[in-house]
Amino acid sequence: MQKIELKNVTKIFGDNPKKALEMLRQGKNKDEIQAKTGTVVGVHDVSFNVNEGEIVVVMGLSGSGKSTLVRCINRLFEPTAGEILVDGQDVRKLNREQLRQFRRDKFGMVFQNFALFPHRTVVHNVEFGLEIQNSEKAFRREKAEKALEMVGLKGWGEKFPSELSGGMQQRVGLARALALDPDILLMDEAFSALDPLIRRDMQDELIGLQQSMRKTIVFISHDLDEALKLGDRIVLMKDGIVVQIGTPEDILMNPSNEYVAKFVEEVDITKVLTAESIMKKSQDVAYLAADGPRAAMRKMKNNAIASLFVLDKAGKLQGIVFADEVARLMDKGERSLEPAIVRDIATVTPETPASELFAIMQGISHPVAVVDEGHKLKGIIVKGLLMAAIAERGGNI
Repeated sequence: MQKIELKNVTKIFGDNPKKALEMLRQGKNKDEIQAKTGTVVGVHDVSFNVNEGEIVVVMGLSGSGKSTLVRCINRLFEPTAGEILVDGQDVRKLNREQLRQFRRDKFGMVFQNFALFPHRTVVHNVEFGLEIQNSEKAFRREKAEKALEMVGLKGWGEKFPSELSGGMQQRVGLARALALDPDILLMDEAFSALDPLIRRDMQDELIGLQQSMRKTIVFISHDLDEALKLGDRIVLMKDGIVVQIGTPEDILMNPSNEYVAKFVEEVDITKVLTAESIMKKSQDVAYLAADGPRAAMRKMKNNAIASLFVLDKAGKLQGIVFADEVARLMDKGERSLEPAIVRDIATVTPETPASELFAIMQGISHPVAVVDEGHKLKGIIVKGLLMAAIAERGGNI
């Protein structure tokens, strides 16, 4: 379901936006327009959708228009042209009072600058948005304390911002946005001011929170590694326009032009490739209720493989059997595979990055199973397949 729709959004700063807009439509670039009219093109003709529960990272270098764009979504900046729909509502058609209420209901915003009130305690900072909404005191405190617990700051409510580290202060900023329980989080360079280690911790924190919150998040960043780590999709901007939209692997594997190719050329491919993009379909499987040792051995011989994953009737992975153990069962006249099943085996999810697969597969001669949340077998990965996939995409093994 589409939560946000941007249609041909343009933002021009200056006194003569109509003239600049006309020049844009004539194909003039932003430098020519600025020289001629004195206006500055922030973003031009930007169109994309954000699905409910998705993290979309809008990224680019300084001056690319990414921060301008996010401020157009909630009309902190008034767009010059285009449409912005949130849950089907045209944000540009809202009057001042409607817009104020719409922002309260729909948006939470987290900035690079923590913007905490130094004279207020942590919990009072988190309560601030609810206070503006005239919520009851007990309700405010309950929501604020819950939000602080979500970001790992339970018990810190009575401290002042000056008593917290930079990373903790940013957690307070995030908690303040979460306390409002917004549908959409707009995060503008939210972690950019933090030290690298703290920044990575906050990225991990956001990923963990998103697994339970399932908010719709538009995250602004100039850092490609951050975008690749956080984004379900990435919108890459340059000079106010969108140059490519896609999943992290789309951006890395199929750059749309030379600019994108240069932008991503230093990325460690193993951190982006996932088990899902590498796995293949299992050549065959054994079903616990239907296949005995002889049937399993026949499947292994027909496919020239020495092991076989075992599933139950529902398709859930039960374990793996190996040819030598199955042969022993046959010699004993056993009719069930049960005694030969090795149940304590390594599995990975479709989202597991290739960089983690090497460690998991070290010392394992059999394939690794890729399973979904219900533990159903989605595919398998063998070491040769993993190495070939990385080499094919220009990565280092």
